[in-house]
Amino acid sequence: MFIENALRYDARVHVLDPDPHCPCAGIAQRFVQGSFADRDTVLDFIREADIVGIEIEHVSVEALEQARAMGKRVIPDPAVLRTIQDKGAQKLFYREHGIPTAPFTLVEDRAMLLASPPPLPAFLKSRTGGYDGRGVMPLRGPQDLQRAFDAPGVVEHQVDIALELAVLVVRDDAGNTLAYDPVEMVFDARYNLVDHLRAPARVEASTARGARQLAMRVAEAFAAPGLYAVELFLTKGGDLLVNETAPRAHNSGHHTIEACASSQFDQLLRLYLGLPLGDVGLRAHAAMVNLVGEGGRGEPVLKGLDDITHMPGAYVHLYGKRETRDGRKMGHVTLLAEDHRALDQGIAVTRVHGRVVPATNTTPTPTKT
Repeated sequence: MFIENALRYDARVHVLDPDPHCPCAGIAQRFVQGSFADRDTVLDFIREADIVGIEIEHVSVEALEQARAMGKRVIPDPAVLRTIQDKGAQKLFYREHGIPTAPFTLVEDRAMLLASPPPLPAFLKSRTGGYDGRGVMPLRGPQDLQRAFDAPGVVEHQVDIALELAVLVVRDDAGNTLAYDPVEMVFDARYNLVDHLRAPARVEASTARGARQLAMRVAEAFAAPGLYAVELFLTKGGDLLVNETAPRAHNSGHHTIEACASSQFDQLLRLYLGLPLGDVGLRAHAAMVNLVGEGGRGEPVLKGLDDITHMPGAYVHLYGKRETRDGRKMGHVTLLAEDHRALDQGIAVTRVHGRVVPATNTTPTPTKT
């Protein structure tokens, strides 16, 4: 999606990815198969690059630090990425900067958790490596403590959540900062990932204003240019708490491709090239519905494409992944409408008819992702 936007600027995009069949392999100006977690691989890949960016947090920070030393423009700043890669360091960062977040404690292993049991219920989050809901374990009672993973983690006390929100913030070199309208995220309990989101969020104007202000505080605390996806909890008492931040294009901003004059991908390219920040205003009410694999593994087939594309204001994005499996994000549908009621209708149609399932009579070849 970044490359699609970059083509409008005649920007040359090179991609490093461990999967030779990743969706962008066929459209990148240059594609290299390799691990973005390996320092030497990354350094060799970016040697001829002017600008270095990321699509996922699990990238060698040491390589990005060296890229900075070589005079290359790197976004996000390696220091920002180092903090965000470690959920414990990220939570401490919020505390040190007076940014409200759910109460938490840090543990080194299961033994430490058992020695000092936290107030329950709570959530145990892996400090590193978690993604799309993986690495998060609910601790509902004492029996769950015995089954906790034996690694460094963050124990986050459960709070009464009314809604989960997200705000995209873009910050340039001069410190100019813009925030998109807060989005409301609705989660799929089966896979612990976003089922759909809607913008603007259905909250009071004062809450929306507070969410934008809090997200901008996060970006200002990091004090570096970049795109920041700030995930928030709105408690039943009306408080806003920062859950976590992603320093990159994010699932909560995919709707901006059609819903805003300047999408999150356009903002990233503007940042890379030192161009003025784009317009973040919403053109219409918008929803983004994730298309998630179901029914096992195999070559993906989207059911209900005719029903979805029949709706006015519906935009289908299939990611081109070669294999579907249960819970894997395979694409999304963006819906534009005049109000939330019309969005509800579009979401219902997409949920009923839009299903990504494995094709019959296929023998899938597993790919590393």
